[in-house]
Amino acid sequence: MLVLVIGGAGYIGSHSARALRRAGHDVIVFDNLSTGYEFLASGFELIQGDILDAPALKRVLSRVDAVMHFAAHAYVGESVVNPKKYFRNNVEGGLSLLNAMVESGVKKIIFSSTCAVYGEPAKVPIDETTPRQPVNPYGVSKLFFEQALASYDRAYGLRFASLRYFNAAGADESGEIGELHEPETHLIPLALSAAAGTGPQLQVFGSDYPTPDGTCIRDYIHVNDLADAHVKALAHLSSGNESFAVNLGTGTGYSVQQVISAVEQATGKTVPRRLAPRRPGDPPALVANPAKAQALIHWKANRGLPEIVATAWKWMQSRSAMRA
Repeated sequence: MLVLVIGGAGYIGSHSARALRRAGHDVIVFDNLSTGYEFLASGFELIQGDILDAPALKRVLSRVDAVMHFAAHAYVGESVVNPKKYFRNNVEGGLSLLNAMVESGVKKIIFSSTCAVYGEPAKVPIDETTPRQPVNPYGVSKLFFEQALASYDRAYGLRFASLRYFNAAGADESGEIGELHEPETHLIPLALSAAAGTGPQLQVFGSDYPTPDGTCIRDYIHVNDLADAHVKALAHLSSGNESFAVNLGTGTGYSVQQVISAVEQATGKTVPRRLAPRRPGDPPALVANPAKAQALIHWKANRGLPEIVATAWKWMQSRSAMRA
């Protein structure tokens, strides 16, 4: 199958492109390179284009059998201060893609969604029956697209999988690709760079949450486990099954302090850190119930926090060696 990976020069998209190739699929990467990196798409046909450019989309959609859509802006804080940017790309761009797919006759899409569609849930672990009540424009934009997918499914027979990630982390075991954001806001790379002395001391936002050690708890999932879920979701749709939405997480939560300890163990270095006030809107705990994904698409996360941190550290070291 020939799959168009939109946003395939980004973090999760690049890992998913490799997972598709390992599974025997052919891949075309479509990316505007605004936040992606050309070298992350190395080895694949890369078309530089924007999701809002309908003619460019239709030209490449005429060649493909399915789409994986990763081309979203994804900084929660930025979405609050600049919602226009998020609705322009994540909503208008998403609709541009769906309309081009309908006009081109492409009937399968795997969507990179997020646990942010749930907002601040009343209980954890979070399953798919949890009300979707996002609390920031980023989450709202993702929920809008989920609802658009359901409408296009009913009206045009466009089959979809909405994969709601929890905290993507880690890097490919090869050390050749990994997480690369500017600015970086994710805990594990920030803790690793603090430990290595290549970044500032780590800020720990809040130490008085109702958790065992007072720091936030999150469900960290290895990026290659996420990538494998995309391949399984595509196989599920390709077998003629109905559209679906599932949570992708491990089902196990780790606190900020536990992550810091894992980083210190992997690096053999202390993580310099300071306590900072809580960030508005940070729930004490976000953990997935991944049972539906296991039952429906036979997917389960195979890597835990030690593997996540070890691969992220290997990637950071390889990047340092490349720059040296």
